[in-house]
Amino acid sequence: MATEKIKVGVIGAAGYTGADAVRLLAGHERVEIAALTADTQAGQPLEAVFPQFGGHDLPPLTRTEETDWTNMQAVICALPHAVAQDVIAALPTHLKIIDLSADFRLRDAEVYARHYERTHDAPELLAEAVYGLSEHFAQEIAKARLVACPGCYPTAALLPLLPLLKEGLVETDDLIIDAKSGVTGAGRSLKTQNLFAEIAESLHPYAVASHRHVPEIEQALSDAAGAPVMVEFTPHLVPMNRGELVSIYARAKGGAAKLTAALKKFYADKPFVRVSDAVPSTAHVRGSNYCDIAVFDARLPERVIIFAALDNLVKGSSGQAVQNLNLIFGLDETAGLTQTPLHP
Repeated sequence: MATEKIKVGVIGAAGYTGADAVRLLAGHERVEIAALTADTQAGQPLEAVFPQFGGHDLPPLTRTEETDWTNMQAVICALPHAVAQDVIAALPTHLKIIDLSADFRLRDAEVYARHYERTHDAPELLAEAVYGLSEHFAQEIAKARLVACPGCYPTAALLPLLPLLKEGLVETDDLIIDAKSGVTGAGRSLKTQNLFAEIAESLHPYAVASHRHVPEIEQALSDAAGAPVMVEFTPHLVPMNRGELVSIYARAKGGAAKLTAALKKFYADKPFVRVSDAVPSTAHVRGSNYCDIAVFDARLPERVIIFAALDNLVKGSSGQAVQNLNLIFGLDETAGLTQTPLHP
């Protein structure tokens, strides 16, 4: 007997993260894509926006407020921060919601207002939102109605650091996170700084000492350490479409071999985190839901360098959303996510 499929809608399907969610869900045997929304492109087929979806039997793009959610069980919301919160607050309460924006990642509405420069319109939902870092909060995610998927930078930084902080293997007062990401992390909207002539043959830092992901990273690190943790975090824009690499510099209680062993033990039963002795590369995770981690001894005594690489649109966004969808509905965590990385 055929198993009934889970009916899922994707809000914001005409953006990069929305389109990647559709790509992954289209290959998920237990999911039926029941609705796709994109307000400015409403009435068009998705292939008119993204021709790669030609030949797929997908619903047409609709306006979010005109979509009938009655027979659906879940939505993946791929809208920008500040836009997502109002849309999510208006959705029917029977829906499981997996949000890719930053609107429900921070528990404190005042912290959100300070870093996103606007008041939170749905603060009542912050208390029920579960942070969607799949490998660390699977039990909470499985019972949640609203899951706030981490940002791509926090995912890459937290996957290596959380187990080490919980084991007390790195000092909490001297953490430096140097992060580099492809341009799709900035979204699909037209911005001068993201034009080809501005990006090509260039590498530059941005949001120096002020990136909005910092409070999200510090919130999770502080929870793991059981005490307040602050970090130095600097992101850089790299002239590539997708991919992300973080280099973390830390004082450690033990060398690279000890930290690597701890990470391998923690992630032994986590299929999407690969810990090895090889230097990670974005080329080796591209298009996949994997995060590759490695630890090396630094030249300075009692210090280590920790690397993590992932695809910002997959493990750093839509892939993690699908992983959380699987957890919510009691499916195999890897369902729809077993794609081998694309290389070269």
